[in-house]
This record gives sequence, C-alpha cells and structure tokens, in this order.
Amino acid sequence: MSVLINWLERSLSTTKADTLGRRLSLWLGYKLATRHPNATIARSCQIHPEARVYPRSGRIIIGEQCSIALGALIQGNVRIGDECSVQAYGNIVGYGDPDCTEGIITIGNKVRIASHCVMVAANHRFTDPEQTIHGQGIDPAPITIEDDVWLGARVNVLAGVTIGQGSVIGAGSVVTKDIPPYSIAAGVPCKVIKQRGE
Repeated sequence: MSVLINWLERSLSTTKADTLGRRLSLWLGYKLATRHPNATIARSCQIHPEARVYPRSGRIIIGEQCSIALGALIQGNVRIGDECSVQAYGNIVGYGDPDCTEGIITIGNKVRIASHCVMVAANHRFTDPEQTIHGQGIDPAPITIEDDVWLGARVNVLAGVTIGQGSVIGAGSVVTKDIPPYSIAAGVPCKVIKQRGE
C-alpha cells in the first residue's frame, strides 16, 4: 500500500489536500482511522493513511481540523481537541478503558506536536528484581497538554505530567514534572527557562 500512497501523494509526508491524489490519500486515512467503533474523529480532520489510530480497549476522540501525519501512532485512551497537529512519527499512547481517567492523555486546542515526540501515560513497575519487569505490570498516570502548547521535535512527556497553556517545550526535552502556563522550557530533565512575555 505504501507504493500506492507514495504515488498518490508524490512523496509528501504531511497532510495537504491540494491535489486529487492527496485528497484520495486523506480520504483513505480517515476511513482507516474511523473503522474502529471507539474512534470518534471529526470529518474535518486530515489523517495520513500511514498513521496508526487504534483505541485498543480505550477510546480516541479527535476534534475539528486536526492533522495527523505519516507514521504517527495514536493509541489507547486519548482525547485531542480542535486544530491540533501531530507531525511525522509522533507517538501518543494512553491506557485504560473508555471511562478510565488514570491513563488518559488529554490534549487541548491548537496544540502543535512536532516529529518524533513521545507521550506514554504509564510506567513499568520494576521494584522486584526477582521478577521480570514485564511481569510486574504498569502504573498508569494521566498526561495533560493544555491549549496552545508547542512541543518541539523529539520531546518526551512522561506519565503524570501536565504542560500548562501557552507553553513552548524545546526540542529533545524530557518532561518529567509539570510545566506552568506560558513557560518556555527545555532540557533533560526539562526546566523552565523563562515565561513568555517577559
């Protein structure tokens, strides 16, 4: 299928509906994403057919005019607001059933998520060295990205973190703690450098 999609899109990795081939490709992407009964996606969304949108045992809700690019993975219990973008190879993985909030990922409106960002709303347990890590299960914890946030390329957001409205997270950062609204933050671990508007 990749060869056909590549031909239709003329190798474009973003979601752009400027040719008949690209419109057909986006139509296919939307159909593939919405084939799951627990995936509710606004018709105005543009989803690349090589993105993977799969709710597993949870529920995925994506609002109006969102863009999901090539290779993006949105899986599990995830809510995305309006006018958001997830660029190529972003990974957003929530946990739990549709009514569970413990492992949910909630993304506000007008959020920009650059290529290769990772959000996973759970951590493996590993306290018992006599047992395999895999055998000890996971601890889900919600992730919240408030409105108008920009995550630079390769940002990792760990379970249990909230990033406040209007914040900018520098490329390559690992966000281990909450970030206050309108912050500019970067680093490993991610720290606030200054507030926007200062």
